[in-house]
Amino acid sequence: MTMPTDTDLNDLRRRIERDLIDSYDEALEMELEDQAFDIPGTEPAGPATDAERQSRMHYFKELFRLQGELVKLQDWVAKTKTKAVIVFEGRDSAGKGGVIKRITQRLNPRVCRVVALPAPNDRERTQWYFQRYISHLPAGGELVLFDRSWYNRAGVERVMGFCSDDEYEEFFRSVPEFERMLVRSGIKVIKYWFSITDDEQHLRFLGRIHDPLKQWKLSPMDLESRRRWEDYTRAKETMLERTHIPEAPWWLVQAVDKKKARLNCIAHLLGQFDYEEVAREPVVLPERVRNPDYSRHPVAPELYVPEKY
Repeated sequence: MTMPTDTDLNDLRRRIERDLIDSYDEALEMELEDQAFDIPGTEPAGPATDAERQSRMHYFKELFRLQGELVKLQDWVAKTKTKAVIVFEGRDSAGKGGVIKRITQRLNPRVCRVVALPAPNDRERTQWYFQRYISHLPAGGELVLFDRSWYNRAGVERVMGFCSDDEYEEFFRSVPEFERMLVRSGIKVIKYWFSITDDEQHLRFLGRIHDPLKQWKLSPMDLESRRRWEDYTRAKETMLERTHIPEAPWWLVQAVDKKKARLNCIAHLLGQFDYEEVAREPVVLPERVRNPDYSRHPVAPELYVPEKY
């Protein structure tokens, strides 16, 4: 086995640092641009280069432009009573949560909402498999983003042995018909798979280990998924082959570069709708009514939150 050189280690440190910074909100990310993170047992990799800064600024500009388009899409969805389900799938740390966050960041949660269901409870395990997802489907004028979905059965449940062979096969018989029913009912179904490499997942797991704000994301199941990379690969390939249907095709997002993945996914999502900008009525701020007999009652000092900052 070849020992890593100092150059290799420095490159790894820089990649981990950039990944940590990248996990924060864009406004904070710009503030942190020149700061180095303290990764135990390593030397800081140093501030970003000019080329890195230019690349990041281009990303910020494009992201904000696309988010402006998402607001237009939101208004159009609300006006036309469009219904859409967007499914986000991929390996642990593939970047699904990051793109969902950037999609919803500027939108009205009453129009665009996220569904991230926990593992089924004892009662739900006895129900029809798709039943617990039904209540989360959109009404007219709603976009619903599934951060993992009914495809858990084709992935984690299959790999970890949480379903039987018969249940697994029944899923593949049922899911195309289930999605066709959704489409026939007027719900647009869009499915994304976020694809990363073995090395990139390894790097991102290291980043989570060293980031106290993200260590909660590393569950025992996540760590086991790292060991079973090849099993998940086989499950993914079977899933894509058996559930890629014309009514609800899969779209693969190259997600090794998080920022490019976000921009590409959002741009593609916008392209799935024939939306247009909805004209808004001009907003006029009314004058506040002032009554001569109005007086504000004093508030007891102990009711205020202490001003520590």
